[in-house]
Amino acid sequence: MSNDIHLLKQWTNARVGTGRAGGSLLHRELLHFRLDHARARDAVHAPFDPVSLAAELEPLGHPILLSPSQAGDRAIYLQRPDLGRRLSAEASDRLSSHRGDYDLVIILADGLSSTAAHRQGPPLLGALLPLLENWSLSPLIIAPYARVALQDEIGHVLGARAALILLGERPGLGSPDSLGAYLVHDPKPGNTDAKRNCVSNIRPEGLPPAAAAHRISWLLHESRRLGFSGVDLKDTSPGLPASG
Repeated sequence: MSNDIHLLKQWTNARVGTGRAGGSLLHRELLHFRLDHARARDAVHAPFDPVSLAAELEPLGHPILLSPSQAGDRAIYLQRPDLGRRLSAEASDRLSSHRGDYDLVIILADGLSSTAAHRQGPPLLGALLPLLENWSLSPLIIAPYARVALQDEIGHVLGARAALILLGERPGLGSPDSLGAYLVHDPKPGNTDAKRNCVSNIRPEGLPPAAAAHRISWLLHESRRLGFSGVDLKDTSPGLPASG
């Protein structure tokens, strides 16, 4: 293996310079691949436990509401993305009773990796909420079986001027616990992804939760100042802390 490959492997966990045994992968590399593939599949199918997650978030001192989508279980969620974009009737009625004058609603969801929601959600929220001291926040929403666009209906029902959804990203080989953050100004049904800003790869080996909190906070404050989000909102934030 060349020195260049050794240098590259210091900066990435991607499968580069894995070596060969004849025309095949080395046996250890094949086993590593199968292990990473199994972890990615497990992250997609792992049960989401909103009750234990709510208990873990309780010390943050913020009201919490459970608001599932119309996808009734994991299998339906994976087969019917459209149902993950709409609130269940019961959840919609519950949120309507909490409608108010809010700057922001924050939603934590399983998405395509409940592992990510459980591992990265609490530390990210713990770092983010203190950066939003001057914001009027709705109750924190835990949304099982949610797709990104569910933030539009949740924000609209609550009367929030902005919505932020944190949910598990599609697992990659070597990154089964990556969380994504999507923010939108003026949430309402019919918004397209062009209206959203995304901060992705939130995990200790990628963008650590503390650093992600600062980047998300910057985007939220800039979106509120300008009155829009999405492709017109450019991330020109200064250098941010990488951890701690």
